[in-house]
Amino acid sequence: MLVLALAAQGLRWWCITTLGPRWNTRVIVVPGLPLVTGGPYRLMSHPNYLAVVVEGIALPLVHGAWITAAAFTLLNLPLLAVRLRCENGALSAAAAGAVAAP
Repeated sequence: MLVLALAAQGLRWWCITTLGPRWNTRVIVVPGLPLVTGGPYRLMSHPNYLAVVVEGIALPLVHGAWITAAAFTLLNLPLLAVRLRCENGALSAAAAGAVAAP
């Protein structure tokens, strides 16, 4: 589990370095900038959330805290679902605006 937790951190830092100055905890789409398609984003749309889920499971299990791993994961999934809907909506709106622009 320690290896998984460290791999999740590696994935998170790969996401942050790939996004560079675009990395932010808020949902912001800068008009005119293309989507990031390099690094882990060439493999999936939201790799940072994979890191969050893996970390939420693996880190407590490093210490054998399976109840914490299960509870955190189950309680965090609805929050991630809201965040994903928000980000996907913002990205879709930005893509639609870019297509509709003259």
